[in-house]
This record gives sequence, structure tokens and C-alpha cells, in this order.
Amino acid sequence: MKIRLIIKYFLVLFFAYLLAPGLLQAQNAEIKIDIDRTVGKVNNNIYGNFAEHLGRCIYGGIYDPGSKLSDKYGYRNDVMQAVKKLHVSILRYPGGNFASNYHWQDGIGPKDQRPARLNLAWGNLDSNHFGTDEFIQYCRMIGAKPYLTVNMGTGTMSEAQSWVEYCNVKSGPYYANLRKKYGHSEPYNVKYWSLGNEMDGPWQIGHLDAKDYSKKAHQFAHIMKLTDPSIKLIGDGGANFRPDAHPYAWDQTVLKNLKNDIDYLSMHMYVGNLNNNYYDFVATPMVTEQRTKVVKGMIDAAMQTANRGDRDPIYIAWDEYNVWYRARGGSKMVGNHALEEKYNLEDALVVSEFLNVFVRNADIVKMANLAQLVNVIAPIFTSKTGMYLQSIYYPLQLFAENVHGTSLNVKVNCQTYNTKKFYIGLGERQKQISNVPYLDVSATYDNGKVVISVVNRNKDKAITSDLISETGHFNGPFKVYQVDGPNVKSKNDFNHTSVKTTQKADFEASGQKVSYTFPPHSLTMLIGHISK
Repeated sequence: MKIRLIIKYFLVLFFAYLLAPGLLQAQNAEIKIDIDRTVGKVNNNIYGNFAEHLGRCIYGGIYDPGSKLSDKYGYRNDVMQAVKKLHVSILRYPGGNFASNYHWQDGIGPKDQRPARLNLAWGNLDSNHFGTDEFIQYCRMIGAKPYLTVNMGTGTMSEAQSWVEYCNVKSGPYYANLRKKYGHSEPYNVKYWSLGNEMDGPWQIGHLDAKDYSKKAHQFAHIMKLTDPSIKLIGDGGANFRPDAHPYAWDQTVLKNLKNDIDYLSMHMYVGNLNNNYYDFVATPMVTEQRTKVVKGMIDAAMQTANRGDRDPIYIAWDEYNVWYRARGGSKMVGNHALEEKYNLEDALVVSEFLNVFVRNADIVKMANLAQLVNVIAPIFTSKTGMYLQSIYYPLQLFAENVHGTSLNVKVNCQTYNTKKFYIGLGERQKQISNVPYLDVSATYDNGKVVISVVNRNKDKAITSDLISETGHFNGPFKVYQVDGPNVKSKNDFNHTSVKTTQKADFEASGQKVSYTFPPHSLTMLIGHISK
């Protein structure tokens, strides 16, 4: 009798497996790759980061003189080693909101002669012991290009011009010679300069409307490029997450008036899981992609009447992006421990999707800077005695190490879902997103090497996908890297790592089709070869 019941039980399970595959087995999908269907070359500057005089990002993070963990210059050794492994390509400084009241001359020369100033943006005192020279030295030590934001709030065009002179002119004029006097004989050759930060926002010191910003930025650009014609200028895009603003009115005006002056238009986006809805949250990077495509069209239109000579067209710099919502508002925004967000696995998946967006739009997105580097909404978190890597560190590292070459226009067929209306981030207008694919995919190709990056948004189910090479054939083993954790709320802490990158077993691939099963709530990176 017992044997009959056992047989009957297994028969029921077997027929359920056949009739309801979505219930008991992985969902099925297709990822179609054509190495001739290209988007554009991935610019290494999309693996940038951002360091602002805010909370413990600089002091107690990057720079901690007197600490047993710091080198002779005051830089935290443990942090620097983690930053090097992150492969930061370009580092933005000194802000952010801080830039709109920052006077760079306060941060040069002997440290005991530098004046302490109120940090009006973030509510603390800044010693100015970390300034331009320390920032450039740090960039050189970690192998990152420097990217400076000029003060268009309380600053003047003369002040911006003299900063370019200090950094980029070899010798002769006053500020170039001042740099040499302070022990730096060779110019810093800072290529990237931002014309202010979020000047459209009423939270910004020196807030302007789009027309006034354009006039002022044009004047700054003119005098800065007279000093060094080789620099690249980044103009302010609109902070179009504001509920009271027309989403793209600022961008239209800036592009119309500065199309011959700027080389990039900056865009910013922060997202969060305010309603604790996982599926809404992991859909948020689709808004980033929508905005990218809209602004790309606006840039294309502006370029029709631009007079740029042999210069490149304007590109997009997503020079602030991240998950940020817990450490936001009120007392969490000011003081020495401001913006100390603690990240979990679902945050890491969202950051992975941001990176997929930048890769998929490689023709127009040529720079991206995660905000920020240490402690402040950051992948690295410190104490006086140590540090740990937050969940979002791992996708950033994995992409920067492996995703290069030419972006491919990947075709993905998989199941989708719809969100309800939800807030993207604090202060964002509500959005409703339809047809969100469970698989978020990007791919690159470089001299035979193909890298396929796949986020499985499905919280509970694995998804088996056919990987189809529509031109050429797979040739040899695929390496497999996976960022995952026990559940979507898993997070790391001091002496505890539950979210990390693991290398899985290689699998063989030959011919034009191979299948792989992507685990739920995971980022998987497949690295193999396609031969024609």
C-alpha cells in the first residue's frame, strides 16, 4: 500500500513537471548575439567614481593622517588597495554640492596655513588639508584620471581659469609657477572639467535657471579653454528627478546654448526601494535607459546646427548614479556621518543593471561616476580599525575588469512583468513600467572574446536561456562569475561577507547554441569566445 502511494506521489509530480514547467523548473529564454550588430565602443570612463567633501568620504575614508592604517602621505592603505582592485578609471572631485562654495586656493600650499571653512552644503567644518595636490597624487596612486568640478555658485570665471592654469600650464604665469613653488614641477594635465554641479536645483548654492546658467557657463568655458584648449568640458544636465520640473526643459535650453562649448552633458540619477517592493526596485534602471535615449535624441538634434569643427559630438556623462534612499533626509544628510548607506544584494543587482545600461548605450554614454567612493553611499566602508566591501563593490569590480571592447545589440526573449506606480527615489515623480524583462543583458565583443552580463531579476526562479550566436560560433570554454547571496536582503559587514563574487565551474560551448541556467536574484558574467 505504501509503495502504491509513493508511486502515485511521484507520478503526480512528474505530470506536474510536464504540464506546468514554470512551476517546477526554470523559465526558458533566448539571448541572441550577433557580433556584427554593434552599438559602439565601450569607453573605460564608464567605470568612474566620485569623491566629495561630504561625511567620511575624504576624511576618515580616503585620507586619514595619524591612523596606523595610513601611509606616510595620510592615505588609508587598506582603502587604497580596495580602490585599486575596483579599477576606478576616472575620479570626480570635489563635488557635488560641495563644489558650489569651494574655493580651490584654500586647499593648496602648506597645510598649517590652509584656512578651515564651513562646509555649507553638508553642515560640517572642512580643514582643507586635502585639496588639489592631494587629490592629483591620489589619482596617480590608484591609476585614475582626475575630473574637477568648478565652483559656479560662489566662484568666478577668473577663479576657474586660474585653477586650469595651476593644473595644466607648465610654467610662466602666476598659478603655474605657484604649483612649481609648492613642489610640483610638471603640470597635472587635468583633461575633464565640469561647469558647476546641479545648478538647476534650488538646493544648490548659486542656483540658476537654464538661460542664466547657459550664459554663465559659456563665459566660464571661453576663458578656461583659452587657458588650455585641450580640456573637455561637462555641462550640467537637468536634475530631472524633481517632481516640479519639466523632465527635459533644462537640457533643451543648455544644449541649444552650449552646443559649441561643451563636450559632455551630465546626468544624475539616484534610486531607492521606498515601498519595499523588490520588483519595482529592480526595474528602476530602465528609467535611466529611457532618459539616456531621450537625451541622445536631443543631442542629435542640437548637433544638426552645431559648429564644432573636427571635435566629437556631445556625449552623455552619468557622473552621479547609485542607490540612495535609506540615509537620506534630515539629520542623515549632514555631519561627519552623512549619507552612510548600508547596501544589500538587491542594491547590487540594481547597480549591475546601471552598468548594463551604460554598456548597451556605449555609443552615447562615454562616462559614468558612481557616487561615491568611500563611506558615503559607497562600495567601501571603514572604521578606525578596518574596512569591508559592500555588496555593490562586486559588480563594479567585475565589470571594470572584464567588460571592454565593442557593445553588441543583444536580442533577449524572456518573460516580463509590469510594475505598479512607484517612486523612483526621494522626490521623484511616480513611474509605472511595463514589460520589464526578467533577464537584463548586455554583451561586448573584443577580438574574439565575448562577455555576456546577465541579471536575473526573478526573485525566486532560475531562468534557463539558450545563448545563440547568430554570426560565427562559440569556440571553447566559458568562464562563469556570479554575484549572489542567500537572499535579496543579504548584506556585508565588518568580518562578515554574505554577498560576493564567486567563480563557478567553466562550461564547454561549441556551435551556435548553448544553454545556461541563471540563478534567481543574481548577476552572472559569462566570458568565452566566438569565431567567425
